[in-house]
Amino acid sequence: MSAALFQPYTLRSVTVPNRVWMSPMCQYSAEVFGPNAGVAHDWHFAHYAARAAGGTGLILVEATAVTPEGRISPADLGIWNDTQVAALRRITAFLKEHGTVPGIQIGHAGRKASTDRIWKGSGPVGTAAHGWQPVGPSPLAFAEGYPVPTELTTVEIRQIVTRFADAARRALDAGFQVVEIHGAHGYLVGEFLSPHSNRRTDEYGGSFENRTRFALEVVAAVRAVWPEELPLFFRISATDWLDENGWTADDTVRFAALLKDHGVDLLDVSTGGNAPAARIPVGPGYQVPFAARVRNETGLPVAAVGLITDPAQAEKILSNGEADAVLLGRELLRNPYWARQAARELGGEIRTPDQYTRA
Repeated sequence: MSAALFQPYTLRSVTVPNRVWMSPMCQYSAEVFGPNAGVAHDWHFAHYAARAAGGTGLILVEATAVTPEGRISPADLGIWNDTQVAALRRITAFLKEHGTVPGIQIGHAGRKASTDRIWKGSGPVGTAAHGWQPVGPSPLAFAEGYPVPTELTTVEIRQIVTRFADAARRALDAGFQVVEIHGAHGYLVGEFLSPHSNRRTDEYGGSFENRTRFALEVVAAVRAVWPEELPLFFRISATDWLDENGWTADDTVRFAALLKDHGVDLLDVSTGGNAPAARIPVGPGYQVPFAARVRNETGLPVAAVGLITDPAQAEKILSNGEADAVLLGRELLRNPYWARQAARELGGEIRTPDQYTRA
C-alpha cells in the first residue's frame, strides 16, 4: 500500500495525483504599472514549472488580485484583464503537461494593499511608488504607520463581489482547474469576518451573520460562474490569535459548515495575519489542529499548512485523519523537488519527467 501522501485525491471531476500541494505565495515580481501591470512573466513560469517537475500534485498560484486596487503590492499578479489571462495560460499548460493540477488563489488585499515587496520591508507605499489609497470594511489602519483605509460603501462591496466572479471566469479561460478564494491573513474577505477589523453597523457588520455576509456573497458569485465539475477552495485564518474581539476557532467551524452548504469543496486552513501584535505559538505543524477540528466536526475536506517540512510528519497528518492534503509553502521555496524526495523516502510512486529518469 502506497503512503497516504501519494494516494490520488478526487474533488468533483478533478483528481490530484498526490497530496503534496503548494501553497499560494506571492512573488512580488510582476510589472507594476502600464499595460502589462499584473502580468506573469518568465520568473513566474520558471518558478511554477520547477515545482511541477518536482512532482507537486497541485499548485495554487499566488494571490492574484481581482482589481488593481486589490493587489497586496504594486508588483502582484492580477486577473482583471485578458492580457493577464494570456500570460497565465502558458503556466497552466505546462503544469497540466507534467501531471500537476493548476489552481489559482483570487483575492483582494483590502486595508493591507499598496505595500512594498517583502524584501524591501513590506511597508506601505504611496503614489510616488505606484501605490494607491487602500479600502476596507471600516476606517481602521492595519498597524501603526499604515494608512487609514477608505470605508467601502454597500455599492462598492457589491461591485467587488462582481469582480471576484469576473476573476473566476478569467481563471477558467486561463486553464485553471481549481480556484481558491483568499479569505485569510487579514486581507479584505478576512477583514470583514473579524470583529477586530470590521466595526460596521450595517448589514455587513456586527453579528456573525452580518460579518460573514460578504464572504458568502463572494463564494456564491464565484460558484455561480465556476463550472459545477470543478472544485472551489476557500482559504481561512482559523483564528486571529487574539484573546478577545477577534475571529476564533469556534467561528471557523461554524463558518466552515456554511461554506460547505454554499458549494466550497475544501477549506485551506491557515491562521493569523489580521492583528500584527498577536502572539502566535509557532512550531512544527502548529496550525494542523485547526484543520483537524474543521474536518472532524463538519465533514468538509481540509488542507493543512504551517511548518510542515518533513515527509514523515506530513504522512502522519494524513494517516491520522487530520487533513486530506498538506500544503507546503517555504519548504517548496527551499526545495522544489520535495515531493520526489518524499516519495523515495516513504516508498511512494510519483511521475518523473522523461528527462529526469536517469536521476
